[in-house]
Amino acid sequence: MAWKLMLASAVAMAARSVPQVVVPARGKNFVAHSSDRLPMKSTPINPDWVVAGDPQARTAEHSRGHDDASVTAIWDCTAGEFRWFFGWDETVMILEGEVHVTVEDGTERMLRAGDVAFFAGGTWASWRVDNYVRKVAFLRKPFPKPVAILYRLRNLLRNGEQQGLAA
Repeated sequence: MAWKLMLASAVAMAARSVPQVVVPARGKNFVAHSSDRLPMKSTPINPDWVVAGDPQARTAEHSRGHDDASVTAIWDCTAGEFRWFFGWDETVMILEGEVHVTVEDGTERMLRAGDVAFFAGGTWASWRVDNYVRKVAFLRKPFPKPVAILYRLRNLLRNGEQQGLAA
């Protein structure tokens, strides 16, 4: 265990001493669309996950990070109840309608227009849509545990106790 910590420290120190190089981005560096004008495509919910009703979901991809580790999309769904597996970390903001969400620990919450919620990758939640819901979803592929630990260590060494959005 001690050698892992020493290795992580050495890697973090090396990463800190390497000058940051800005790599030119592939593709678009700025993307803006009206959320109601993006072309929506049918994205059926796995039938094994549907609990009640016939929920019909659609998605429109808004943008994708240059490293393919993040996606922003618009998603909507008609009435129904279903379980949902979050394969990636997902932050949502409800744009229209509402949804009743129950997470694995039993916590229940109704999300309405303007509400923001986070779902950790690798978790399940139950969704009940009484009429209709439309959301913007920001999805981020989580780092593997060893990489996440190194990243946090690097930030700690680089920023001390400072935390923030750009950490």
